Amino acid sequence: MATQEPVVERQISQPGGPAQPAVDTAYDEPEGRSKRPIILIILALVLLVGGYFGYQRYQFGQTHEETDDAQVEGDVYPVLPRVGGPVLEVKVDDNMPVKKGDVLVTIDPADYQQRVNAAQAALLAAQANVTAARAAVGTASANVRTAQATIGVSDAARARLQKDLQRSEFLRKEDIIPQSEYDAVQANLKSTSAQRATAQEQVSVARQQVAAAQQQVAVAEAVVKQRQADLDNAQLQLSYTAIKAPADGTVSRKGVQPGQVVSPGQQLFGIVASSRTWVIANFKETQLENMRVGQKVNVEVDAYPNEEFEGHIESLSPATGARFALLPPDNASGNFVKVTQRVPVKIVLDKVDAEHPLRAGMSVTATVATK
Repeated sequence: MATQEPVVERQISQPGGPAQPAVDTAYDEPEGRSKRPIILIILALVLLVGGYFGYQRYQFGQTHEETDDAQVEGDVYPVLPRVGGPVLEVKVDDNMPVKKGDVLVTIDPADYQQRVNAAQAALLAAQANVTAARAAVGTASANVRTAQATIGVSDAARARLQKDLQRSEFLRKEDIIPQSEYDAVQANLKSTSAQRATAQEQVSVARQQVAAAQQQVAVAEAVVKQRQADLDNAQLQLSYTAIKAPADGTVSRKGVQPGQVVSPGQQLFGIVASSRTWVIANFKETQLENMRVGQKVNVEVDAYPNEEFEGHIESLSPATGARFALLPPDNASGNFVKVTQRVPVKIVLDKVDAEHPLRAGMSVTATVATK
């Protein structure tokens, strides 16, 4: 607190009279005047601290690139029926964990079981045709052997009759046998020759029958293969009536109920895989100059404000996000307005924190150490 100075008395002489005492009073200085140095010191400290942190931020910005246009991504498997029909049973519910191969939905298999039964019957019939065709080959082969045996018998008889004819000619010249006997030997020889020719033709026909029967066997075997394929397809369609989980994960957005008639390709629900997640950060194209695969990344998740996750850049997209849009921009079609594009960068976390699970779609802030 300011102190008052003492009052000083002075003698003031006036003409024609005695000196009179005068009082000289010093006025007090303003009370706020003494605080100015403190304010200046505080202001200087604030400027120094602000300058220090500003310099640190500047240095950080020179070696790091940051964006909050980032989110957690994960594998989401759509569950789609491959055959249509009424739903008999739905064995899962929303947010329910499932394992790969678990039966999720059952479609009425009655129609598909009938197709399997019909295919099995057709296969049995085709196999019976193969057996009959092979039997026909055996019969034709037997006919060939019979005809060949007839040729052998005819050859033997012809050889014998030729010798008889020679003897008959000699005996006829000597007039030992009558002409009728000689004519009978000649007729028998001609008949035997005709029988041999007939047997030779029968051999040719039988061989053709063998070839035709073998072709029938090949056709019947091809039909068997076709019927087997039909049976396999029918059994495959029947197996599709039990819809199974394609991977481990959690059921999400269930949209099917028992009794509902579904069609092939209709999405029933999704399974969000929990085994692996990553981050897609959309950096501006002006931030990519020093960004490389393998650089360290610090990830801050909005859901866990007090936790930090470490990762690294796995890959950079070969094109901007606008190139994959439903209607990509065409700058040559109208007035051009330059817009800074963003490039998706895939970031993989170095380790999984089981206590702080990341879910697909979570918002994050990614900071890449570029130097």
